[in-house]
Amino acid sequence: MDVISDEFWSAVEPVMPSDKGKRGNRFGDHRLMLEGIAWRFRTGSPWRDLPADFGPWQTVWKRHHRWSLDGTYDEMFTRAAAVFGFHTEMACDIEKLLSVDSTSARAHQHAAGARSDTLATGGSVELQESRR
Repeated sequence: MDVISDEFWSAVEPVMPSDKGKRGNRFGDHRLMLEGIAWRFRTGSPWRDLPADFGPWQTVWKRHHRWSLDGTYDEMFTRAAAVFGFHTEMACDIEKLLSVDSTSARAHQHAAGARSDTLATGGSVELQESRR
């Protein structure tokens, strides 16, 4: 944890959705959710492997999904760019937080075009005859 610095959080916290007027359960800690989302994308792990420290993985995923659809991420990035600019040390922190490269992307063997007649290990079946 502790990927989200206090400086960054103080800049983006005002644009986070409020639960004022919301019926039902109140939002959990937005910062903790953002930490969980950052952890998931940094590691390339499935949502189900999210450590329990961030809360239920379903809750973190739902928050990520909601922020993707309602424009919260757009507002966060716009706010961070306005506050920190793109030529500061904070821009590097934002880049590290959001960066996902090929070293953290995982794909199933079939995503790489594996033939359908291969076994789950990716190899084909070979007849093994013993020599007598």
